[in-house]
Amino acid sequence: MKSLKVVFLGTPEFAKTSLEAIHQSHHNVVGVVTVADKASGRGQKINQSAVKVYAAENNIPVFQPEKLRNPEFLEELRKLDADVFVVVAFRMMPKVLFEMPKMGTFNLHASLLPDYRGAAPINYAVINGEEKTGATTFFINEKIDEGNILLQNEIEVLLDENAGSLHDRLMEMGSKLVVKTLDGLAEGTIKERPQPEVEHPKNAYKIFKEDTKINWNAPSKIIHQFILGMSPYPAAFTTLKIGEEEKGLKIFGGKFEISNHGKLSGTLDISKNEFKIYTEDGIYYPQELQLEGKKRMNVKDFLNGFRNFDEITLQD
Repeated sequence: MKSLKVVFLGTPEFAKTSLEAIHQSHHNVVGVVTVADKASGRGQKINQSAVKVYAAENNIPVFQPEKLRNPEFLEELRKLDADVFVVVAFRMMPKVLFEMPKMGTFNLHASLLPDYRGAAPINYAVINGEEKTGATTFFINEKIDEGNILLQNEIEVLLDENAGSLHDRLMEMGSKLVVKTLDGLAEGTIKERPQPEVEHPKNAYKIFKEDTKINWNAPSKIIHQFILGMSPYPAAFTTLKIGEEEKGLKIFGGKFEISNHGKLSGTLDISKNEFKIYTEDGIYYPQELQLEGKKRMNVKDFLNGFRNFDEITLQD
């Protein structure tokens, strides 16, 4: 089978798994482009992307340009004479970059396009209670996630699965799809096709802090899926008032029941043995939580940290 010369562009663990799959295939990774190293945390420790760490360990040349239009960077990439660029979890690319390789540039996206274009397809698939999702490889063009489809693979979303679990399964499946796409391009067996015209495709916009707040006026099932879809990252939150102090409370998972309770949505019923939050049509029971300034814990350990439950209320 023909071997392709590949430049890989990506940053997080999700991308690293695809890079590893290509590197272990018969294709040849001639270079890697990733984000610049960043200082973070209290000690301002320098953090390297998962993609850079893997590339360095396997002696693959690494490029970390601040600007993707930098002439010196572009010239260095041209010298690699790659057949194709593969993009997984990277940033917006200028035309001068994605049009460089002979065969073009393709991207791995964690949804069944045209649904869930955007930055958070895995989160929204869970939030919206999808029974299935998948991964798509497609040629990049000047529009976000709208290029011609190469291959797609479907996966079932499991009952009560959170975004973290689905992320890991799509990461593994997607890495195989990337290699299969390279094989197909090498052999000329893939026929690209335009994305279907859909009047109202489901969107996966970038998630900001304000988007992660739980609406306790919603139905229990909607709340449950929202919390799962935000777990473990960026994490759904609500606000507790403890005495005179307000503290954020992240909720990573729980269970619910439908009941005709006659209480106001967002009312709290908390004791040494139970943590209940009333919703529009039932009760939500948080199981995994993290109070601001504390570590993540199960509900039993969380409740053991309080003595006076009368002073705890839920804030809008």
